[in-house]
Amino acid sequence: MLGLMQDQPLLISNLIDFAERHHGDGEIVSRRVEGDIHRYTWADVAARSRQVGNALDALHLVFSDRVATLAWNGYRHLELYFGVSGSGRVLHTVNPRLHPEQIAWITNHAEDQVMCFDMTFLPIIAAIHSKCSTVKHWIALCDTDNLPADTGIPGLRSYEAWIGGASSTYAWPSFDENSASSMCYTSGTTGNPKAALYSHRSTTLHAYAAALPDVMCISARDSILPVVPMFHVNAWGIPYSAALTGCKLVFPGAAMDGKSIYELMEAEGVTYSAGVPTVWQMLLGHLKANNLKFSTLKRTVIGGSACPPAMIAAFNDDYGVEVLHAWGMTEMSPLGTLCTLKNKHLLLSKEEQMKILLKQGRAIYGVDMKIVGDDGMALPHDGKAYGDLLVKGPWVVREYFKGEGGDPLVNGWFPTGDVATIDADGYVQITDRSKDVIKSGGEWISSIEIENIAMAHPAVLMAACVGMFHPKWDERPIVAVVKKPGQEVSRDTLIAFFEGKTAKWQIPDDVVFVDAIPLGATGKMLKTRLRELLKDYKLPGL
Repeated sequence: MLGLMQDQPLLISNLIDFAERHHGDGEIVSRRVEGDIHRYTWADVAARSRQVGNALDALHLVFSDRVATLAWNGYRHLELYFGVSGSGRVLHTVNPRLHPEQIAWITNHAEDQVMCFDMTFLPIIAAIHSKCSTVKHWIALCDTDNLPADTGIPGLRSYEAWIGGASSTYAWPSFDENSASSMCYTSGTTGNPKAALYSHRSTTLHAYAAALPDVMCISARDSILPVVPMFHVNAWGIPYSAALTGCKLVFPGAAMDGKSIYELMEAEGVTYSAGVPTVWQMLLGHLKANNLKFSTLKRTVIGGSACPPAMIAAFNDDYGVEVLHAWGMTEMSPLGTLCTLKNKHLLLSKEEQMKILLKQGRAIYGVDMKIVGDDGMALPHDGKAYGDLLVKGPWVVREYFKGEGGDPLVNGWFPTGDVATIDADGYVQITDRSKDVIKSGGEWISSIEIENIAMAHPAVLMAACVGMFHPKWDERPIVAVVKKPGQEVSRDTLIAFFEGKTAKWQIPDDVVFVDAIPLGATGKMLKTRLRELLKDYKLPGL
């Protein structure tokens, strides 16, 4: 017997329709590439998204054709989120921090028909447009007055000219909710990037889940500034959850420095934000240097890489901002876990609560997970056993676009490449990437734990722990350190700082001071590149 409920597909167009109908006067504020502040409403987003749908129809794009964006967080990018997917095409958000050759390769692999880009990235477009064989239309996200006279890009049009003549009356098509809605390429450091192809169903379910109280807790009472880029796993799904709840959105554009972010937060009454640790380091540095406080910010989600304990403490203790530690990946749309306390934890001491909050958090409904040993057998969720973390769920990738890399699943589960523990309450703690775990004398050492201790030292800005060859112990850990500006710390002082904070055999054998630690396109540390830079390094005494 089937249920007797109405059958309505879960489509992204439903989200923007809802935002317009029930939160039409909700504000969208953007700092534009030109530097000024742009303001309008969810009703305006909806109307202009329909113009995008008509403009794409006029280009004779067919169902599931790909439309690429190379853009910052802003209102025009938001319109493309809904106009492209809502009209049945596939939004392809391209990461501008990738090498131009990779961007060209990705564009061709995706078979993008249209490329929409912020003027900031005109030099990239100028370098790659002749190599992008599938792109037929180039759209600059600006008005005609800001379009240079001679760019060398044939047929280049301004976004405002492109959609300006299109009607804002548009009937969103209805189709199978499992149809592709958007795609994001992984930023892997080996081999060519692979694309996760999201569906309307998976995106809508993810938007619902992300807004839950024990996840991002997004509501119409929030003013949200997503620092995480809209080209990085669709800004962690925040644009969709924002439409679902009708909250105020504040976009920072290209100005990602601490001063610019802080001033925008204060001017727009931002209550909630989300981003990677490297961005928050700049923000916290600006606050401390200028003796500033937040007047409205209440919480922030930090993900992308492990959040150092010192950063959580600074937000909580110095500025009264709750930190929500998150974990996920491109293949998971991206949310998998988010760390909030349970009722029984509220009476614990601050120190005991912090031990929990340093973990990556509990699984979100819709995501199932387990850890397995080398034999593939499931390990206990006791907070002690650690193994390879596997996941599955309705917004977890089944396979990559065009079948790249073959079948990624293991008996229906997706291997994340992370090593983790899961405790009896379901809290996940990522101990390392499987390729970064250090094995010393038959015992495993977590590079993340070593990095967290190093970054708790007041003179350390950033730290990366890697294993180096040792003839007796196989590997021994060393830590590469970037010092804070104007701060000094010696190797011996930093080594001594580890004493009492971890087992003696886990203390790094050496400290290497560097000017910078290589970062990938999403702000993660590139330890493979760090090892290349240290290829001539030898451990002390060898």
